[in-house]
Amino acid sequence: MKHADSQSPVSFVANVARLPQKGLPVVIEADAAQRAALAGEHELLSVENYHAELLVTPWKRNGVKVSGRVEADITQACIVTLDPVAAHIDEAVDGLFLPEQSKLGRQGFEGGGEILLDAEGPDSPETFSGNTIDVGALAEQFFGLAIDPYPRKQGVSMEAADDAGTEESEFQQKLRSLLGKS
Repeated sequence: MKHADSQSPVSFVANVARLPQKGLPVVIEADAAQRAALAGEHELLSVENYHAELLVTPWKRNGVKVSGRVEADITQACIVTLDPVAAHIDEAVDGLFLPEQSKLGRQGFEGGGEILLDAEGPDSPETFSGNTIDVGALAEQFFGLAIDPYPRKQGVSMEAADDAGTEESEFQQKLRSLLGKS
């Protein structure tokens, strides 16, 4: 993945110091340069469109909740044929944040308290410093997780690649002869 210090192509820094009770709506529509950067970042052939709608709301006493959706149309290379494969991403975005100095965030780690994690439940809160959170980077994380790591063109199986080379290569023959000798 990428380093924490590198900025997301769809970075959107929200000031969370004084959030309205009903939340701060954020809409991110990636332009051509941002879509090209996303494609490079996630090893895609292209990103045709990228749209995130988020709501940044107060959570607990001084925490922040980010929820919404990220949608995108992408083109990947088939892992068998390398042909372009189109895909649509529609992923829920959900994140909780606590200030670094928050007692709630520290209790579990330093206070010897237990943190109960539910594999199906929400992730534990992340911490932030200052008065801002990059909600665009959070949306990009969910976008990245929704990308199929093994895209395949419809009707293509892994065996299709093997049919072309049914004869053993010289390397495979040597390997087989070595395996026979023990």
